[in-house]
Amino acid sequence: MAACLSADRQALKSRVVYCVWLPLWRSPVRLAMGDANRYAPPPDKKADTMASADSRSLRGILENRRSCRAFLPDSLSDEALRNLLAPSLRAPSNCNTQPWYFHVASGPVLEKLRKRLPEDFLAGRIKLDFPFDGKYEGVFKERQHASAQALYGAMGIAREDRDGRQEAFMRNFRFFDAPHAGFFFLPEGFSEREACDLGMFAQSVMLLLEDAGLASCPQTALSFLSDSVREELSVPQHQRLMFGLSFGYPDTDAPANRCVTDRADVNELISLHR
Repeated sequence: MAACLSADRQALKSRVVYCVWLPLWRSPVRLAMGDANRYAPPPDKKADTMASADSRSLRGILENRRSCRAFLPDSLSDEALRNLLAPSLRAPSNCNTQPWYFHVASGPVLEKLRKRLPEDFLAGRIKLDFPFDGKYEGVFKERQHASAQALYGAMGIAREDRDGRQEAFMRNFRFFDAPHAGFFFLPEGFSEREACDLGMFAQSVMLLLEDAGLASCPQTALSFLSDSVREELSVPQHQRLMFGLSFGYPDTDAPANRCVTDRADVNELISLHR
């Protein structure tokens, strides 16, 4: 770790990177095998529109979506991105306030971020717009640990391999080699209630990407460097970074993309009252 990291920033890095290997009470995870055909192949790079796969239902899209941590270099044009993302603006919000800004970086701009963010993180230039303590208790801790065990297990990174885990975490700041990265901002003055609106918008974005045969990975880690992101993208200070999203066509041969985390039973989290 860089010597200039302050004690609290060092603690933040320790919680994010290393706490995930504590013992598990249960391991609700599985590896998805033979799933290479789930995504459509990349289109010609010059294509300006994206067509949804008509054979895929909304239920199937929801059940198949997962966080992708290795991408192919094929990118979409700006026109294709606008056409693809436009329906996400129909996401609901309190009083139709639409309290979100979504900045998408591609090409040379993204490459500058891909170089700068790892350097800034290791140098301790961490700035969060929203609190993050990385602490979970009870079943929430179980799920966190199980998720990490599944991911690092799929990648062949042993529990005692601290360097391997550190490198896997640092790939967040290189966007897992994705050709696009989006950043979700909440206007200054808004808090938890409007953050729910932003979350519904973000889910809409991810489902549209999935429907088009692309993959994505929502990343809290990208919010650790809010000032760096704002500076590179010329984002006004009143827009506060909540999290980022790497996206593109998935590398289906990558071990990390064979990892799928399970979900709690419907009766555990959904209660019906009559």
